[in-house]
Amino acid sequence: MTDPAGYDPEFLAVTVPAPGSGARPVRLDYTHFSVGLDPARRLAAWTAVNIDGAALVDVARGGDDWFLDPRLPEEQQTGPEVYARNDLDRGHLVRRRDPVWGEAAERANADTFCYTNAAPQAAGFNQSKELWLGLEDHLLTTTDAADVRVSVLTGCVFAEDDPGYRGIRIPRRFYKVAAWVEAGALLSVGYLLDQSRQLEDVELGRAGEPLLGPYRTFQVPVGDLAALTGLDLGPLPAADVAPAAGLRPGVPWRRLHSTADIVGIG
Repeated sequence: MTDPAGYDPEFLAVTVPAPGSGARPVRLDYTHFSVGLDPARRLAAWTAVNIDGAALVDVARGGDDWFLDPRLPEEQQTGPEVYARNDLDRGHLVRRRDPVWGEAAERANADTFCYTNAAPQAAGFNQSKELWLGLEDHLLTTTDAADVRVSVLTGCVFAEDDPGYRGIRIPRRFYKVAAWVEAGALLSVGYLLDQSRQLEDVELGRAGEPLLGPYRTFQVPVGDLAALTGLDLGPLPAADVAPAAGLRPGVPWRRLHSTADIVGIG
């Protein structure tokens, strides 16, 4: 595996660095995105992807050929053994379609199937999870111009009481921050997916146990996400579009039932 360029902090008209962390996750570069892997948790503290809306390519999903990254010891990654014989999905952190643009689209598509870009998520494709996966689409269609560029950060919210399972701890929450430029100004928006209700009543040690209950998706102040994750999100908390619409740090998070509930965009 040759090292691609990975996430470009200069992709937008202003600099948006990859998240910083005192824990120093291992950075791994892929085509149009990068992963900050926490070897202790064996999952990504952050991912960062550049999306070129004007150059997106429709590439078939393929055979879900997931692979371990040969640049890291296997014991630092969460591999196929965690997902076998149960109702856990290998949830893409960088969404498969996001880096699939330009001449390297095919390679980008394949790169998203690295296990370092996956996290255990409760199975079941209900409305809230569909909403979570469609947030970038909503942003691309509601922001100005077909050639919009977006940089998206996604990762696990690690907590000490995350439930243990097969040698790892499964995150209850995942975050997403999208950034773009409008009229020369950097803008951002933050979201959080909560799968606690699926996991709290399930004995994960019993293979095949069904994981039930609704996902919950929230619009969250970007500053709250920085505090939750312990990550340095650079200029993104100050660029958050939500405070102008009344969603500020310390205010209850906004539950999203559809994209119509999002504030500060469109």
